[in-house]
Amino acid sequence: MHLNSILTKSTWSSVLLLSLATRIGLPARVIGPPDTGPCSTNSENRQLDYWLGDWKIAGPGAGPNAISRVHLALDGCMVVESWDGGRGHTGENMFGYSADDKNWHGMFVDNQGRVHVFVHGKVASGSAEFSGPSSGPNGETVLNRVRIRRISSDKAEQIWEKSTDNGATWATDFHGEYLRKTP
Repeated sequence: MHLNSILTKSTWSSVLLLSLATRIGLPARVIGPPDTGPCSTNSENRQLDYWLGDWKIAGPGAGPNAISRVHLALDGCMVVESWDGGRGHTGENMFGYSADDKNWHGMFVDNQGRVHVFVHGKVASGSAEFSGPSSGPNGETVLNRVRIRRISSDKAEQIWEKSTDNGATWATDFHGEYLRKTP
């Protein structure tokens, strides 16, 4: 039997987060059973609930040309955004709160081979910010910063910025306005 037919999408997400935890040097107990109770009832894990749902995504002042589905996985411990930017560009963003270090972490992966790890995250009422380093095309260090902000119950925005000068200046790489799909 082929491995992909055995592992579910949720299991693959777990494997990716385990790999991420190991890669950034988190202690093994981070991947063990939590001591704080189920994520579905932990207020810290539920801070991104405003972003859950099905969305149409547009650039500022433009019509929607992309779609996104934001849902919970791993018993509510992980927020997953599955998006389709149109023209064959797809990806997933995964975010989770660590009860051990009291920090949010995340990872971006797309079907063009890009992977970005967010080692620092802060989520508050209606806003979130995640950041982490990656390498540019010539091996240079690039800082990535993603902000997700609730505008209203049916509108949010995501802004992805990059810095090549250690955060002194930032350039917007993506600015998406999320409009909740109506049933």
